[in-house]
Parts: sequence; structure tokens; C-alpha cells
Amino acid sequence: MIRPALDSDWPAIWAILEPTIRAGETYALARDMDEAPARAYWLNPANDAFVLEEDGQVLGTYYLRANQAGGGGHVCNCGFMTGQAAQGKGVARAMGLHALDHARARGFRAMQFNFVVATNTRAVALWESLGFTSVGRLPDAFQHPTLGYVDALVMFQAL
Repeated sequence: MIRPALDSDWPAIWAILEPTIRAGETYALARDMDEAPARAYWLNPANDAFVLEEDGQVLGTYYLRANQAGGGGHVCNCGFMTGQAAQGKGVARAMGLHALDHARARGFRAMQFNFVVATNTRAVALWESLGFTSVGRLPDAFQHPTLGYVDALVMFQAL
């Protein structure tokens, strides 16, 4: 079940976000980001935040927001994270499909991922399978903790 995130979900969301942030392999967030700024980032009032829950356990979370203001407000942006124990079980795909439907229902005309780390091959393959196209490559834009500087992709889908 995918539902809007509640304040009471924060401990479970943080349990998903923290290891991903600390690993520093897929998100352009400071690896030492504390819990309070992470909460402000993920549960920002401008975001529609969701959790995927199964048997009362939060397995994944995502947010959706306008990518830009004004003349760019018709394009949305999202962030997705899946709990380590739930990876490879279709959680990200389910959230991706939900996000596309939610974006359409909100009246967005497109979805854009601004910064998909190119070495995150599972995410790239998932987004491509859901109809996203890489429309740009940012050379050496991300400093991976073990691979050094790697490219980031801008991925886009018209809705």
C-alpha cells in the first residue's frame, strides 16, 4: 500500500534515508547530514511525501514536488529511496508507477530527474523501463566515495 507519509512515519523514513545518505553513492546530499535537515528536506511542506507500506512496515518512501517555480511549475521532480532489506522486490517500481499517476492527477505535464548518478545502474534501468529518457549527461558531476568523479544523468518523461 502506498499512502501519504505521516509525521509518525518519520522514524521509519529516517531508517531508510540514513544508510543511503551515509553511503554517499546515489544522492547528492552531504554524507554527514543530520536527521533534522534530512526531515526538512524529505518532508518539506512543498513536497507530496509518500511511503510504501507492507504489513505495517515502511519499505520505501518518495516525494514529489514541482521541479521549478513559475514557468517551469508544470514539470515535477521526485526523490525515491527503498529500505535496504526491500531492495530488488519491486518497491521502487511500485513507487515510480504511483508517482507517475500522482503527477498526472496533480496536473503536471512532465517528470524530470535532475541528477541520477550514472553508476546507479539499477535506478537508470528502472527509470528507462518506466519510459524515462536520458536527455543530458553531466560529466564528472558526482563525487562517488569509491569510484571518484562519475557522470550524472538528467532523465525526463512527458506525462
